[in-house]
Amino acid sequence: MVPDEKNWGMYCHLAAFAGLLFPFGNVIGPLIIWILKKEQYPFVDQEGKESLNFQITVSIAVMIAGLLSVVLIGIPLLIAIAIFTLVFVIKALMETNEGRPYRYPYNLRLIK
Repeated sequence: MVPDEKNWGMYCHLAAFAGLLFPFGNVIGPLIIWILKKEQYPFVDQEGKESLNFQITVSIAVMIAGLLSVVLIGIPLLIAIAIFTLVFVIKALMETNEGRPYRYPYNLRLIK
């Protein structure tokens, strides 16, 4: 594996932090990198789909927790989702930086 391939695979997961800058950036960031580099690097194709699927799953969970905020249970759920996402994205960054593929737990595999 060439260093560029490993780095772009890591950027697929790192791009999820774009969600801190604008709405749905956590999905758009990995999507852009995946679309641009999936043909060039097989590792990026694999990690891009994994990151994208996880961020879609997180977005669905956030929307549900947001609706549940009306009955106050959604607020602790939003906090738990944020911590869960941060931990697993950092773990994915460390694994892909070493050149190892990462599979998120509790991930809807919508994009195959």
